[in-house]
Amino acid sequence: MSERQTGDGHLRLGTAAGRWVLFTTVLASGMALLDGTVVNVALPALGRALGADMAGLQWTVNAYTLTLAGLILLGGSLGDRFGRRKIFLIGVVWFALASAACGIAPNIEVLVFARALQGVGGALLTPGSLAIIQASFARSDRPRAVGAWSGLGGVAAAVGPLLGGWLVETAGWRWVFLINLPVAAAVIAVAVRHVPETRDTSADGRFDVLGAALAALALAGVTYGLIEPDTGRLALAAGVALGAAFVWLEIRRSPRALVPVGIFASRVFTSINLVTLVMYAALGVVTFLLVVQLQVSSGFSPVAAGTSMLPLTVLMLLLSAPAGELAKRIGPRAPMTAGILVCAGALVMMSAIGPGASYLRDVLPAVTIFGFGLSATVAPLTATVLASAEERYAGVASGVNNAVARTGGLLAVAALPPLAGLTGAAYTDPVRFTAGFHTTMLISAGLMAAAALIAFVAIRGNVLADPAAPEPERHTHCAIDAPPLEEECESRPAARRRTPGT
Repeated sequence: MSERQTGDGHLRLGTAAGRWVLFTTVLASGMALLDGTVVNVALPALGRALGADMAGLQWTVNAYTLTLAGLILLGGSLGDRFGRRKIFLIGVVWFALASAACGIAPNIEVLVFARALQGVGGALLTPGSLAIIQASFARSDRPRAVGAWSGLGGVAAAVGPLLGGWLVETAGWRWVFLINLPVAAAVIAVAVRHVPETRDTSADGRFDVLGAALAALALAGVTYGLIEPDTGRLALAAGVALGAAFVWLEIRRSPRALVPVGIFASRVFTSINLVTLVMYAALGVVTFLLVVQLQVSSGFSPVAAGTSMLPLTVLMLLLSAPAGELAKRIGPRAPMTAGILVCAGALVMMSAIGPGASYLRDVLPAVTIFGFGLSATVAPLTATVLASAEERYAGVASGVNNAVARTGGLLAVAALPPLAGLTGAAYTDPVRFTAGFHTTMLISAGLMAAAALIAFVAIRGNVLADPAAPEPERHTHCAIDAPPLEEECESRPAARRRTPGT
């Protein structure tokens, strides 16, 4: 098939060819999204089966996030250079093989290693999913194509916990990973036949492989040091040193760096990424611990625990676009600040969930309020990130914000459980786990309050306003686990780009 540069797509959404491309990208991104939601539900079961302690459960979640966050920017660059379909397919195959390794893991050490490999596959396929749509579809059809991708991806997010709970109860926790194999096979079969190859023919220069390696190793060292505070002091120090080396390298290599430092010349961009880091740190802890608390302490089945967060997903699907429009009219400062504070209040409510908790009385109100808060926050946050970066940094800005969000969750899941006493076999002791859960929810509420304060202080004026703005060309969903990767957000107006420092 012919190769085209980004922006020269010709596929129409209403044609068979367009529907095949949409089906393939939705299925692949849904597979990666499902993996992030179903694994948390399976944590108590796999922990008991493999004799893992709390650190093992933390690593099961964080090994995937670590490699994904560290390599996702490099994955997008590889697709632009060597072909988006090619790198996308490599990622799908890699993800499937790593999933098989997870499914047959004989112990927690092998499982953690396989999860890290899964993250590498995710870093290759995740950026390619939306990039293929952007490059393949005609400009006039991109909004509807990516809008359809967004809606179907939201369905996957909603179904994931329910599917995970059902698999754990009926087939066993290993099928949480093995379910990816037939899905990946279907993606490969369709993509080889129906997805056109595209690449950025203007891409040149060398890849910042050393920068990507330093970032991943720095995150690994810091994560190990936080999860294993007694034995990981050296790793923590090494991680901090490698992080400093990464910053130095990026400054030296700018603008050819993995993360061009010039993008941080915008005060708003830098501040909003700090908000992202703190807010998604709290969110990462909630998604990690709540479903475990419901099973360990409150006696919920895996299915019931898995579906407990469903109202949050539904609210975000329904309210993210209106929240973005509101932010466009009045500016992002008020809805973001208020939304994050609402999330903080919801986390205080969640801290009361314990033995004998009722879903209708104790869980549903807290999760619903949390969903309202996130719905008011995520779309304006993503739109502000993109509006505050220069046009030449559009793709990088989105990728950086996504990586920052995942890094926040990674570090919080590593640091907060041990800080709250959730170590060793705590997840097998309802009393001990409830005490730690209570503490982590209150700490997470404090993080949300800090994020709200940063947003209130840092955002001045309406950075999204543009009276002469044309129709937006692209749409992107606003995800729960991290902001979108594409260059535009569904709720983002086609706001003029701000110059650095605005």
